[in-house]
Amino acid sequence: QVQLVESGGGLVQPGGSLRLSCAASGFTFHYYIMKWFRQAPGKERELVAGITRDGGVKNYADSVKGRFTISRDNRRKMVYLQMNSLKLEDTAVYYCKAEDLGANNVYWGQGTQVTVSS
Repeated sequence: QVQLVESGGGLVQPGGSLRLSCAASGFTFHYYIMKWFRQAPGKERELVAGITRDGGVKNYADSVKGRFTISRDNRRKMVYLQMNSLKLEDTAVYYCKAEDLGANNVYWGQGTQVTVSS
């Protein structure tokens, strides 16, 4: 059974930090590109960060560059999103996504809420 389970969300003040985790199971993790998306109330889901299969290439949305860092541990089948200098506009539900487009396989987690508020 394929599962992506996010954790680490919560309430944080502006300027604070959170580390999101995504635990994968039920598929060959290192075959998959991993991404973090977020969706704020009333807005479309947007790509936050992505990382290649071996972790060698990472990309970020302009809005989070220099503040967020994506990483992965293929041995543990985990992907992380370190979020620093959080802003009010980072408030959203954050989702983990696994992509193996060659095999036409895409999996989503259930999301974790991040709320930035003073």
